[in-house]
Amino acid sequence: MTGSYTELKTKIQECGYSTIAVEGNIGVGKTSFARLMVQRLGGKLIEEQVEDNPFLERFYDDMGAYAFQTQLVFLMNRYKQQLALSQQDLFADLVILDYVFARDRIFAHVNLSDDELALYERVATELEAKLIRPDLVIYLQASSGVLFERIQLRGKEFERAISRDYLEVLNDAFNHYFFNYNAGPLLVVNTDAMDFVGNEKHFVDLVQRLTESVVNTEFYVPSWEMK
Repeated sequence: MTGSYTELKTKIQECGYSTIAVEGNIGVGKTSFARLMVQRLGGKLIEEQVEDNPFLERFYDDMGAYAFQTQLVFLMNRYKQQLALSQQDLFADLVILDYVFARDRIFAHVNLSDDELALYERVATELEAKLIRPDLVIYLQASSGVLFERIQLRGKEFERAISRDYLEVLNDAFNHYFFNYNAGPLLVVNTDAMDFVGNEKHFVDLVQRLTESVVNTEFYVPSWEMK
């Protein structure tokens, strides 16, 4: 399989995809998929540092009291990480990110008050202008029920307070953002019936789709559904 993955990586890069971002709601599997991409294809993995945020556990206990602090920490952490990335030679190898910079903005629109959001937007807009954009974004979707089950299975203690209602609200926010996305090629993938980690066929089929150019926004259809 090593040779096959090497060929897939070459074809992906020939499509002009040197930097690919994987995005989606909490529990959708974006980090698992991004890690598998790098493990199988090689390249550089950039992961968001979720557990480095000292306000996160307190946010899930009291969202109203800690939303603004939580968002600002995430914003600055992601900015520093992606600014360092933009100063590197991105053409040296394939770069896989498990988030887009706008991820923080999506959460901010859900979690912040109007006054907090106005201040946040001023800061975020200035920072975002200094960063590169990925060549391709893969938006992983899943229903709120599926997300809730996956979150419970992975057993992160600070996520146990996340409700299905909150996941539903976030799903609406993610869909609104990406259905209005025009910053580059976007591949939308419904993962309700997919298991990238447990089923190699699911992973390979999606990676093979990346060897063909994505024009504007397209929706991934698994090969087994086309038969």
